[in-house]
Amino acid sequence: MKRYFGITLLLLLLTTVVSAQQITGEIYDSDGYPIPLASAIYKGHHVAEASDINGKFSIARHNGWELTFSSVGFQPQTIKVSSSTPSHLKIVLKEDSRSLGEVVIKQKRERYSRKNNPAVELMKRVIAAKKRTHLENNDYYQYNKYQKISFALNDIKPEDLTTGRFKNKSYVKDQIETSPYNGKLILPVSVDETVTQHIYRKNPKEEKDIIKGQRQEGVNNLLQTGEILNTMLKEVFTDVDIYDDHMRLMQYQFVSPIGETAISFYRYYIQDTVYVNHDLCYHLEFIPNNQQDFGFRGELFVLADSTLHVKKCTFTLPKRTDVNFVEDMKITQEYTKLPNGEWALSVDDLTAELKVNKFLGGVLVTKTTRYDDYAFDDLPKKLFKGKAKVKHEADAMVRDEAFWNQYRAVELTKGESSMNAFIHRIEQSKNFKWIIFGLRALLENYVETGSMRTKSKFDFGPVNTIISSNFVDKYRLRVSGRTTANLNKHLFWKGYYAYGTESQKHYYGTEITYSLNKKKNVPFEFPQRNITFETGYDVMSPSDKFLIHNKDNVFMSLRTQKVEQMYFYNRQKLSFDYETDWGFSINTSVKAESNRPTGDLVFKKMPGAITNPAADGNEYVNRIRTTEFKIGLRYCPGQTFINTKQQRWPVNLDAPEFTVSHTVGLNNVLGGQYKLNFTEAGIYKRFWMGSWGYIDTHINAGAQWNKVPFPLLCMPPVNLTYFELENTMSMMKNMEFLNDRYCYGSISWDLNGKILNRIPLIRKLKWREWIGVKGMWSTLTDKNNPMLAQNQNDPLLFQFPEGTKIMDKKTPYWEIVVGVHNIFKFFAIDYVRRMNYHGPDIKENGIRFAFMATF
Repeated sequence: MKRYFGITLLLLLLTTVVSAQQITGEIYDSDGYPIPLASAIYKGHHVAEASDINGKFSIARHNGWELTFSSVGFQPQTIKVSSSTPSHLKIVLKEDSRSLGEVVIKQKRERYSRKNNPAVELMKRVIAAKKRTHLENNDYYQYNKYQKISFALNDIKPEDLTTGRFKNKSYVKDQIETSPYNGKLILPVSVDETVTQHIYRKNPKEEKDIIKGQRQEGVNNLLQTGEILNTMLKEVFTDVDIYDDHMRLMQYQFVSPIGETAISFYRYYIQDTVYVNHDLCYHLEFIPNNQQDFGFRGELFVLADSTLHVKKCTFTLPKRTDVNFVEDMKITQEYTKLPNGEWALSVDDLTAELKVNKFLGGVLVTKTTRYDDYAFDDLPKKLFKGKAKVKHEADAMVRDEAFWNQYRAVELTKGESSMNAFIHRIEQSKNFKWIIFGLRALLENYVETGSMRTKSKFDFGPVNTIISSNFVDKYRLRVSGRTTANLNKHLFWKGYYAYGTESQKHYYGTEITYSLNKKKNVPFEFPQRNITFETGYDVMSPSDKFLIHNKDNVFMSLRTQKVEQMYFYNRQKLSFDYETDWGFSINTSVKAESNRPTGDLVFKKMPGAITNPAADGNEYVNRIRTTEFKIGLRYCPGQTFINTKQQRWPVNLDAPEFTVSHTVGLNNVLGGQYKLNFTEAGIYKRFWMGSWGYIDTHINAGAQWNKVPFPLLCMPPVNLTYFELENTMSMMKNMEFLNDRYCYGSISWDLNGKILNRIPLIRKLKWREWIGVKGMWSTLTDKNNPMLAQNQNDPLLFQFPEGTKIMDKKTPYWEIVVGVHNIFKFFAIDYVRRMNYHGPDIKENGIRFAFMATF
């Protein structure tokens, strides 16, 4: 016993001595925020440590040595360690008011050079070593990932709690906490937790994410389409891998500091060799050549061994970056050595402070990710079955607390853990019902009929279609609505009634959808597996089918020219849509429709086909009727969507899209009068140009193979609104060209401010350049050309509308677009120039607008 007591006492004494030989502390900026991965260095002695994400550090005490604290963007601070130096320090670093480039000029009086630069030579070796250290070199690997995304109102002032907006709201005061990331008072309003098993197989190459558990709590549950918040956060703040050449973040691609093009994009500076968790590392700082480019500034800690693997890294956005709405963002990643000797990501933390304007205030997004349980054993083939990249286990959405206690790698904060109680108290608060009513109408464009206790089973809307206008109706009034999944998760109805004030016509549309899979809110949620029947009577112009919004949207009523050629339609359609989880979809439909021209549109027979020229109106066809069967295929791997009540929006435009469809016209079936075969195909692809932005390309082609009257020919994609759409023609007139063979192409380049950011004064506006070219080649075969003498007696053809022309097969039509985007962060103005096919009534120049909010 005495011996054991002596050993224990000795261990305690050794622990006390070791503790006394350590200096610990925190490193903050002048605003009191912790600085992650700041360096504590005994220069000249190769002894150093880095602070953690909370700015905390610990380093051995060496009396008589000078200890320097530094971080990129801050002035270093040096103290001489002595016996009187406290064992715990609070270090405050002042921000360096000069840019890094100015510091280099002052220190060296020479321009930054990549030639004979030891930092550049080191980074070349690090980049060359990437492939040797990649986990995909293994035949198999897997890991578990825990991720928590928190959304909070940011920078709440103490006066807000006593005399401001949160006065007398105790439930808000109880929810407020201090963020460990920025030291500000925050109000957590949403938290999303996900546990994922990631699996990989080298041959044949395949990887999947299996969602083992998912939990969402917060204000997003108060809205029927509230998952839009979590979906957008995950899409905007995606997981980034420094070992990729480009890191996709905020829907843009940032050059990785160890990417293939990093040497030409960044400037590197070696600070010292330091120890990070007992591993000797090279400590480097990096910053973009132009701080307004979409790039990072930060620090790298690279292992000083043959692997040259990254041990730790931290990224921030330069103060002068061109990124919108982001006041501050920090990404911290740490890599851990596995038992087999390989290095793998273990910690990935992101914090972003966002603000639209002072009136709306700011928000804090915190994404905390932990990776563990790496394994390289063979995986059974059944795990890779199916083409879906993401699978959900059956009980993923209903996991109990025991599951989360097992897998939760980072504890919830006080506000996150009390989220349910907070939301319940909000629902009981005064005027809550009217606040939610207004938010739903504004954000979702629908007015719900539910109450605080019951979710809406029927919604009125879209709100923006209540009043609109067109040439035939002048003013048009409309009331519409739809059922939701709260009434039935498989069966849905939507419809509308409209009235034209000048035409005094009554219009209607109704649609019944049966979904083979259960829906959360609306039937068009991904993946669609729907059987739909619709019927309606209404009026439209031929160009309305190219609108991306509802033709009754009040903003779509603003046209650059009078659209006087319109027709009434009576339509019945049965369709089936099936989407797979992996990006392939098929659409089939049968449609019976009759069209009667109105306005300035007429269906006029060919001169030789008029049987009685003396009879009034004998030369006109009152209406045409078609019966069509259509099948369409679409492939767009990896695309994700955000669901709103009105429609769903694709948010990942990086994936290529391939479409092909064929329509068959059935003569003498359900009243159909024409036989036709119409084929269309299209390709979309986005090309990222590094710091030069991205290029979007569209190619569409089509052919009408049969002899048909002009309403059934191919019509160019004409856009007659004041809003620029890259896949349509802006300066072409309605029905100006008709054809039965066409090929359309467009190229648009968003330069992301690459040029304007280098012009003095203008660069402060943070405008972004946009250029585009749109062109179309088309032709009309002889059998469908009503202008040829051989067709003057043809009873099947109609005379072309007045002003309609045939495009010269040797001269494509084309337009150019030059625009300035990101004006006040929300607006875009484009100048469009028509380059050929001029005429007396043709406008050659136009101004188009757009509302957009991008990072």
